[in-house]
Amino acid sequence: MIGNCQARGVAQAMRLLVPESPVRFIQMAYLKREHGHLDGLAHTLSGYDHVFSQLFPSGLIPGGDIAALREREPRLKLFPTIVFPAFHPDMVYVGDLADLATQRLVPSPMGQYHSAIALAAFRTGLSVDEAVRLFRSDVYARLGYLDSWDACMRELLAAATAVQFGLEREAVRWARRGNFMHVINHPRAFVIGDIARRLLTESGLSPQHVSVEEYLGDELARDVIWPVYPPVAEIYGLEGSYLFKAKPKSGAFPRLHDLPGFVGESFAIYAARRPEELGCARVEGWLADPEIAGLFSAARQS
Repeated sequence: MIGNCQARGVAQAMRLLVPESPVRFIQMAYLKREHGHLDGLAHTLSGYDHVFSQLFPSGLIPGGDIAALREREPRLKLFPTIVFPAFHPDMVYVGDLADLATQRLVPSPMGQYHSAIALAAFRTGLSVDEAVRLFRSDVYARLGYLDSWDACMRELLAAATAVQFGLEREAVRWARRGNFMHVINHPRAFVIGDIARRLLTESGLSPQHVSVEEYLGDELARDVIWPVYPPVAEIYGLEGSYLFKAKPKSGAFPRLHDLPGFVGESFAIYAARRPEELGCARVEGWLADPEIAGLFSAARQS
């Protein structure tokens, strides 16, 4: 099993579902460090009966990307990386995203996840209090936060279809359970379990009929939890909040941030960075749009 934190969860679910089958997880971020070259990785994979992987770009390991690996290991079966921002439409990355293999991201109080509204407010020169007042329904509506479901679902399904792992049936089931994401790229355990079970079944294995969520818990819930903002939550029939949970360190109790605290700590991070480090395509687009930029300017004047 090759991939990111989602793939690690899928590997753990497989260990539960087919306990007689040993499963090895290979973190894509460490491909070069652990295998040296794509040929070395292919040699490692040759010792296993089944090989599963998410897409990974060139630059992570000398010798090529996932396409080059498939040429060496034709048994490799791809599965999609789940990304679904509709529940958390304000979440963005900040920094240099030009090269996925060497991206340099600006940290935030929530790891690498930022609020686009907070960043735009900082870059517009707003105070923390002025920025906090922008977290409201009419602003969300103008920014497209309240009607992003269809576009996000199309992108999710298209990404899955691109790796020949269509998710139309699963997506309907997940949506019926409410919020199925902790952050834009951390799905809940039942999503991970569905992917693991399907990979096993389609590979001719017989997974046990147990709930991954109930038997293993939800590993990604121990990481960052970004709230579903109340106006967004209302649309989907969910309970919303502005309580942000950071990933705990060394077994400590998770640190929780209310909205003013989160925005204030974000501003402190931004103030310590050079302006050119605070790149974000979405925010750049907003600030270049007179109407949207006017939302932020009006907040300073009110």
